[in-house]
Amino acid sequence: MDPEKGIYKNHVKKESWRTILTLAYQSLGVVYGDLSTSPLYVYKSTFAEDIEHSETNEEIFGVLSFVFWTLTLVPLLKYVFIVLKADDNGEGGTFALYSLLCRHARVSSLPNCQLADEELSDYKKENTGSSLQSSFGTRLKSALERHRVLQRFLLVLALIGTCMVIGDGVLTPSISVFSAVSGLEFSVSEKHHKYVEVPIACIILIGLFALQHYGTHRVGFLFAPIVLTWLLCISAIGLYNILHFNPSVYKALSPHYMYKFLKKTQKGGWMSLGGILLCITGSEAMFADLGHFSQLSIKIAFTSLVYPALILAYMGQAAYISSHHTIGSNPKIGFYVSVPEKLRWPVLVIAVLAAVVGSQAIITGTFSIIKQCSSLDCFPKVKIVHTSSKIHGQIYIPEINWILMVLCLAVTIGFRDITRMGNASGFAVISVMLVTTCLMSLVIVLCWQQSVFVAICFVIFFGTIEALYFSASLVKFTEGAWVPVALALCFFIVMYVWHYGSIKRYEFELQNKVSINWLLSLGPSLGIVRVRGIGLIHTDLVSGIPAIFSHFVTNLPAFHQVLVFLCIKSVPVPHVRPEERFLVGQIGPKEYRLYRCIVRYGYRDVHKDDVEFENDLMCSIAEFIRSGSPESNVTSEDLGKEDDKMTVVGTRSTHADGIQMSEHSTEMNESVQREIRSPPPTQRRKKVRFIVPESPKINTGTREELQELMEAREAGIAYILGNTYMNAKKGSSWMRRFAIDYGYEFLRRNSRTSSYALSVPHASTLEVGMIYHI
Repeated sequence: MDPEKGIYKNHVKKESWRTILTLAYQSLGVVYGDLSTSPLYVYKSTFAEDIEHSETNEEIFGVLSFVFWTLTLVPLLKYVFIVLKADDNGEGGTFALYSLLCRHARVSSLPNCQLADEELSDYKKENTGSSLQSSFGTRLKSALERHRVLQRFLLVLALIGTCMVIGDGVLTPSISVFSAVSGLEFSVSEKHHKYVEVPIACIILIGLFALQHYGTHRVGFLFAPIVLTWLLCISAIGLYNILHFNPSVYKALSPHYMYKFLKKTQKGGWMSLGGILLCITGSEAMFADLGHFSQLSIKIAFTSLVYPALILAYMGQAAYISSHHTIGSNPKIGFYVSVPEKLRWPVLVIAVLAAVVGSQAIITGTFSIIKQCSSLDCFPKVKIVHTSSKIHGQIYIPEINWILMVLCLAVTIGFRDITRMGNASGFAVISVMLVTTCLMSLVIVLCWQQSVFVAICFVIFFGTIEALYFSASLVKFTEGAWVPVALALCFFIVMYVWHYGSIKRYEFELQNKVSINWLLSLGPSLGIVRVRGIGLIHTDLVSGIPAIFSHFVTNLPAFHQVLVFLCIKSVPVPHVRPEERFLVGQIGPKEYRLYRCIVRYGYRDVHKDDVEFENDLMCSIAEFIRSGSPESNVTSEDLGKEDDKMTVVGTRSTHADGIQMSEHSTEMNESVQREIRSPPPTQRRKKVRFIVPESPKINTGTREELQELMEAREAGIAYILGNTYMNAKKGSSWMRRFAIDYGYEFLRRNSRTSSYALSVPHASTLEVGMIYHI
């Protein structure tokens, strides 16, 4: 079975209860690793500097009340019951929301969008609201489509949220592993503890990143049991502490204790909210990892196990702390102090394993985000390794992996303090949530077609809660919160410069494309010798002839008998169905043997290897020829109508009743009946055959065209790539010169080339350089 087809079936199959419960169990190890380890550091970060625990217990009960209602309102109410419904054909995350808005309001940042893309099955989603859009929604949509400034603002907002998620990918492994290892303070003397804690945390982090290239599927079956064991462990310890130390701690769940807490602590209590905020770290993963599971499975896992276990864990810690005000002269507040002494070593081991699982989930999520950004021209091309041939979405990016490792080690060694790490992680988390709230308000109006009143209520209710936490985190800017800002700023500059340069390069190619009339004036031979073989000319243009083709024609003495202008592009949907993968058209009259093929991928689709891709490409062109390609007597009136002549053709696996290709290696001799010169009998080469269905019958001209395509494929395929160098025009602003001449060119030189993105062998690649002055 075609793996690509299998991927799509996984998204559309009807799920049984057994499947849903299995997915809910598996989601524990992927989605909830980070969220479930938050009890390790929430109380310790909250009581670190701003407030102190007193004998009245108003502080600890107030913190517990804040934790309970924050977990209830944000992860449970906002994400589980509202945000999860804003999926993009089963996918979630910041880019999923941005993709939804791009399609419903036509504000896509991709320059080579076509009207044909809007006919994709997954392009439009059924509206969950009313069929008639409100007048405000219509005006908002019109304003977004009309004003480029609003479109850029929307892109910047999505990029900020994405960059903060990447920043969280640096901070989460550091704070999770460091807080888990901090349990050694009860087993090692205080004198030696500070010399042991950081090295052990660094060794665990190095091992974690060093094993990334094996992929999570090799050890993934252990993730869910580890998190399940951890959740049962903390809930059991919490229940024991409640019953043994303070059974009446449940009273602190009343919102009245939040009021008493803020009334007593005032400014200190408000500043301590940055520590309380850490109880919801990892909530965004429920939405970001939606594509690997389903809405119902994630809801079941959270409501039936994760949420109750976390509440019991926080209540248990509060019950213990409320009856232990001081230990010696220094009050100690943290997770391990509430664990019975006989269980500390087993709990420490489970905590370290759970921290590794939570870190693994955020690292894998960071890889996935980078791939999405790269697909949508918002990040330089990087090497993407698919670590599993069966499980979709499990990837490994070497460059990003080692960058994350260095940054994690720098944060761990530089801070060596859970409080400062918590300040940094909390700021990143709340920033992503604010971005999600803003984008969701637009989705409610434009995609769900609800009234603006519903969107305003959503923003006011959740935005007020998040703004309160954001303000408390912002106060800690100099105490660690500057780290995610610095990381996000670096990644944002890289993303925006790359996107800006890519847009400008495409606009230049579009403005300088060659006229089809010029091509037709050259005649069927294009003014040069046509030799056997297929030339695939890679271009980003979806219409017209790229300017670099004129350089080929004027500088090369010969060219291939079949030319295909190949455009591989991404569309703002997560997946493109295999039967809608190719758009094929003909340029000029048939005797020119010029074709255009547009290959469409979603931002989460897996690109096939070169051999399978070539076979699918050849079969799609052959199927286009067999289906009766229209005679293209191009006139001046037809120059702008090329898109209308494109035909949707699927991969080989989607048209079993169409043309198939047989290919094997054989010794060629005079018995092969072809109008070609037979090579020496000892030479081995590929023998290619098109298997044409018996009906409908094809005419002689079509058969000759298929025969010529078959012979050209047998002779071989050459990939012709344009390697462009860009310089800013004289008189450009200093910012434009810096972005193009230094920023974009530096990223282009140090990123993967187009030939790598196409997965083509270097021996079959011809690159020609051009300099663009934009």
